[in-house]
Amino acid sequence: MTPDSLQQLLTAIATGQTSPEIGFETLKHLSFEAIDDFAKIDHQRHIRTGFPEVIWGPGKTPEQIEQIIQALAVHNPIVMATRIDPDVADILGDRISLLHYYPQARICALVQSPVQIKHQGTIGILSAGTADLPVAEEAAITATLCGFQVERLWDVGVAGIHRLLSHRALIQSMDVLIVVAGMEGALPSVVAGLVDCPVIGVPTSIGYGASFGGVAPLLTMLNSCAVGIGVVNIDNGFGAAMLAGQILRTGTKLRGV
Repeated sequence: MTPDSLQQLLTAIATGQTSPEIGFETLKHLSFEAIDDFAKIDHQRHIRTGFPEVIWGPGKTPEQIEQIIQALAVHNPIVMATRIDPDVADILGDRISLLHYYPQARICALVQSPVQIKHQGTIGILSAGTADLPVAEEAAITATLCGFQVERLWDVGVAGIHRLLSHRALIQSMDVLIVVAGMEGALPSVVAGLVDCPVIGVPTSIGYGASFGGVAPLLTMLNSCAVGIGVVNIDNGFGAAMLAGQILRTGTKLRGV
């Protein structure tokens, strides 16, 4: 339920066009909807935060994920489930029509209406290396499904910095940047020194032993001397996309568009 549809329902009840009983049935899940004894679905999150609830896949059975997807699909044209392994995706695909699986991003999405760009601004997503692509694609697919325009730029790490600098004009044209890097995690600092927009650093768990599963690039990004960098958790492409989206949405509100 969107803010507009909620206002229309309340107006219909007030003017007698809709009975209180029908209004009650519509609003009874305003706080949450219980799914058996394992989940409570937050149908109103979109009204509060601008984005609907997204399913975290690990730790849930295929049957639980299926039930949650079906419950969310009643109220949302697009339903996302993240960190879905291929074998689980195969099971879900057999049970839910229109379900699409993005294998590199490990995202399942039930898309009931065409994905459209709904928000102003462009999110640029950079990966330092090819091994960082699963995290970068998680960010890209998440942002796309949420209605944002996305530009991808892969394998532009600092070990061959001329690859990055050859795309300098494209990078500088973005409204917010997500920079995904493992190993030593230096790429966000370099990028932030070239642009005037927010940069979201995403450390990945890619690297040799002393990278400590992503802790080394995380600390590098946190200790950056470049301005305008924010950092999300290790391998959190989804969180980076949502933060980038909120930055763009806030800019739109401030402009009064």
